[in-house]
Amino acid sequence: MNGPTAYLTHLLAWSLPLLGMQLAVIVWRYREHTGTVLRAVLPPVLAVTAWLVAGDHLAVRAGVWQFGEGKHLGIYLGAVPIEEALFFLITNVLVVFGLALFWPRTEVRT
Repeated sequence: MNGPTAYLTHLLAWSLPLLGMQLAVIVWRYREHTGTVLRAVLPPVLAVTAWLVAGDHLAVRAGVWQFGEGKHLGIYLGAVPIEEALFFLITNVLVVFGLALFWPRTEVRT
């Protein structure tokens, strides 16, 4: 696949099924505490994503690497295509959801 939606299409095609399955199991596992778990993981996910986007921005500006023209939408966060930032966000969510799925179940305080 080529064109400006290539990166986004591939990203969503592999990640959304995994995110959906993980979320379904999290909802099943934590039941009424699902919201608490999701609120607990959101701040670190966003912080790490911002850190990675900032590092990517610096690397692109320094000429360490670049993104192929015409393979993304052309929307940027600094020098980073929005699809790359979304990749970091999705990857972080997958990791944190995976940790939540395998973390020993203890009493959750609300």
